[in-house]
Amino acid sequence: QVQLVESGGGLVQAGGSLRLSCAASGRTFSSYVVGWFRQAPGKEREFVAVVGGTGRVTYYADSVKGRFTISRDNYKNTVYLQMNSLKPEDTAVYSCTAYVSDPSSGYWGQGTQVTVSS
Repeated sequence: QVQLVESGGGLVQAGGSLRLSCAASGRTFSSYVVGWFRQAPGKEREFVAVVGGTGRVTYYADSVKGRFTISRDNYKNTVYLQMNSLKPEDTAVYSCTAYVSDPSSGYWGQGTQVTVSS
């Protein structure tokens, strides 16, 4: 069982930065792939970024590539999402998920709100 808690969201002006954290319980955290997804009002949840168990492999949605960086610290059982050059269209609830093979069957956090003002 893995429990995930996101933090770091807030209100920021366009062009600003935020760093989200996804803190996990459990002793086998490094066994899980961890991804960030987001959902804006009236829209479907969309993929943002993912990091492999060791942190060496990462993958990003085209919409955030070059602006967001995902990383993990397995000693702290935490995954980070550094978000730079934020745009109003990045406004959404950001959630992290830890999974083995399929995010839809993984563990999810409660989400953290990110609001980017123009």
